[in-house]
Amino acid sequence: MLTLLAFLVALTLLIAVHEYGHYRMAVACGVRVLRFSIGFGPVLWRWKPSRPRPDQDTEFVLCTIPLGGYVRMLDESEGPVPEPEQRFEFQRQSLACRAAIVAAGPLANLMLAVLLYAVMHWVGEWQSQPVLAMPLAASSAEQAGVHSGDRVLRAGWHDDELHDIVSWQALRWRLMQETPQDRPWVLELQSPDRQGVREVLLTLPTSAAPDGIMTPEWLGLRGPWMAPVLGELVPGGVAQLAGLRKGDTVVRIQSRLVPDATALRTWVRQSGEGGAPSPQVWEVARRGQPGLLLIEVQPRQVVQDGQSLGRIDALVGEPPAQVLVQLGFWEGGLRALERTGDVAWMTLTTLGRMLIGQASWQHVTGPITMAEYAGKSAALGLSAYLGFLALISVSLGVLNLLPIPVLDGGHLMYHLWEALTRRRPSPRWLDTLNRLGLSMVLLLMLLALRNDLMRWWPVTP
Repeated sequence: MLTLLAFLVALTLLIAVHEYGHYRMAVACGVRVLRFSIGFGPVLWRWKPSRPRPDQDTEFVLCTIPLGGYVRMLDESEGPVPEPEQRFEFQRQSLACRAAIVAAGPLANLMLAVLLYAVMHWVGEWQSQPVLAMPLAASSAEQAGVHSGDRVLRAGWHDDELHDIVSWQALRWRLMQETPQDRPWVLELQSPDRQGVREVLLTLPTSAAPDGIMTPEWLGLRGPWMAPVLGELVPGGVAQLAGLRKGDTVVRIQSRLVPDATALRTWVRQSGEGGAPSPQVWEVARRGQPGLLLIEVQPRQVVQDGQSLGRIDALVGEPPAQVLVQLGFWEGGLRALERTGDVAWMTLTTLGRMLIGQASWQHVTGPITMAEYAGKSAALGLSAYLGFLALISVSLGVLNLLPIPVLDGGHLMYHLWEALTRRRPSPRWLDTLNRLGLSMVLLLMLLALRNDLMRWWPVTP
């Protein structure tokens, strides 16, 4: 229920803001708006203001299919316009006005994203502390000397100014904004005992970054530090039968110190790689009991994606320590502008990489995935949901500005042609281009739906 409600609220808000941008600019330019619709299909609700704006008689409607919307203006391309009404007609406005009306929808989405990010920064967001788990074996992070429990203070390129890192999410975001370079990535770290600060230089891997985007995982950073505490146990599973309990902290395995939950999960998985796992002696700290318990555990062997692994049938790790990241009014607003620009640029670059084959088309998602993430973000709280809305709003604004016929960006290309040639595209060309654009949009929608369905019902050989 929460997922459906969060999804409908997101769709309605984003569509309404987009169409309001078109509507408000049309009114400002003196164009008569006949209908403002959210959704398509049969009308659920309609309304006309008792005191309409001068020279306006707009009908506001809410329809049954909430997958879009439109603003219908007085337009002679849709039928004859009486001479007394022609001054309110869209096609008779100046080129600047027509272009502004078209661009106002996507720009309204970008402005909404700035506002949502700003509110998110002002309210504050609980994020994972920038304390690192055990790095991936033989990775750049391990070779540079990153250890479990190290806290990241600052990060950046070697010989450049380092940026303060306030959370794990901030570190991930900083990395994803960068393009791989021929110089090391620097982490300024504080040891777990908080006694010393050191800088480590991470040489970039020789393998290409996935989809050309730098991520912590690519460098061997596997997430924020979590205590090696057991969560829910599968009834009748290995952990329960061995005598382990929810809340137990695993201190050592075969006298080997367990630094964090990531290490515990890794070692359990590795125990089944060479065949059936051997019995292990675990030293466990149990709440309410003094000293350590010695418990014999024998992980079971499973085969996953053709790989042999060990399992103990229990969740491992408790939620990482959190920090409230909250910004002041001006700093929050400026950061919102910066973040909106970063997300817009990342969206464009990802699209570019997909077009040239450097990124997978599986990044294209549809309403099923959007609904899933709407529900998950709403369950996490206000800040997470605002961030989700802002991300989708930026994507909607950027995609609508692409020069594809039938989209706002395609109409702007028509206006650019008119500005350069002093004449409008012929009706024949417009009809051909619109058919082509509609085909492209339908193919994109089918691809998004296919990716959604593959995530829910993957095809296995």
